[in-house]
Amino acid sequence: MATPKITFFPVGNGDMKFLELESGSRILIDINIRQVGEGVRDVAKDLRDRLTSDENGRPYVDAMVLSHPDQDHCRGLEEHFHLGPLSEYDDKAKTKKIVIREMWSSPIIFRRASVNHTLSPDAKVWAKEARRRVKLFKDKGIGGNGNRILILGEDIDGKTDSLEEILFRPGDSITKIAGKEQTNFSALLLAPLIATDIDDEKELTKNESSVIFNYCIGVGKVTDAVHFLSGGDAEVLIWEHLWKTHKTNPSVLEYDLLCTPHHCSWHSLSYDSWSEKGRKAVVSKDARSALAQAHDGAIIVASSNEIKDDDVDPPCIRAKEEYEAILKNVSGEFYNTACYPDAKDPEPLVFEVTAGGLGKPTKKSAKGAASVAIATFASQPRVHG
Repeated sequence: MATPKITFFPVGNGDMKFLELESGSRILIDINIRQVGEGVRDVAKDLRDRLTSDENGRPYVDAMVLSHPDQDHCRGLEEHFHLGPLSEYDDKAKTKKIVIREMWSSPIIFRRASVNHTLSPDAKVWAKEARRRVKLFKDKGIGGNGNRILILGEDIDGKTDSLEEILFRPGDSITKIAGKEQTNFSALLLAPLIATDIDDEKELTKNESSVIFNYCIGVGKVTDAVHFLSGGDAEVLIWEHLWKTHKTNPSVLEYDLLCTPHHCSWHSLSYDSWSEKGRKAVVSKDARSALAQAHDGAIIVASSNEIKDDDVDPPCIRAKEEYEAILKNVSGEFYNTACYPDAKDPEPLVFEVTAGGLGKPTKKSAKGAASVAIATFASQPRVHG
């Protein structure tokens, strides 16, 4: 069995995370593959180095999750990934494109695009491929690898009524990846929300429609070694709603690892503008509570540019301070992808999943080895029921 890992790629103000499970299944969460140059790492190569190929020599991910269709969450999709039937795959290409065996996609985020929130070319090709796979499902049922899709969230006006077999609503857990049942993995869907949850469809922008999962990753006999909360660019309205919904059962929001929403933006914690109000900006108690359900020794990662003490948002220094305050109560640690191991030469931030919880990453060796050494926390591991 493989050693489970959770990898954050340094992609600036964007998201690109990679889950490797004990079963060998791999899940990619968002991408932000920029043109390589000064200060921009070749994360496409980093990703490819972690993939295996099928019997035809085609590299693949078992599943890919798109939290929402902003460019900094899907940049590079058309260039690096195969879209369309596998019968159209270019086996002669110098660099073979990556196959997405199963898409995890929400129709809601695309419906909430607007004049002020236009779709990038990469977002449009994702939507086109999702429609192709949905049509195949309607015509022929669940297909094989390269045609699979799971729908995240119920759409309005009965648009998803015929998709029950592949439809997951908030509160549902996904335990299969590309049709294979996983013994040490589940993904609890918490959002996107529909208008009836919020009372006003106009409030639900693309960011507020982000897919939110609490992933549970196990190893060996410990089925819930690590809980990883990942919420795209979800902002304060959604986190407030999640707390009001789950405060009597906050376990659904508990985590060992949190990726700060919206690249450590202040808007995930407050309605106030950081650039306008500065230190007078007020934290939403409910949103903070939703994001403060940290286990002992928890880790919070900001997938963002370097966080500086200025009026920029995102990332926002005040948001970082709030997350650090959350961690102080649980003896946790905060990481910024732009500064690991240092700001001059950031590299992928890798956490191993152990029976005792998350491993703590250490800097690569002086020889520049590609692998990352892992040391477990000295603190006592969390007790699992």
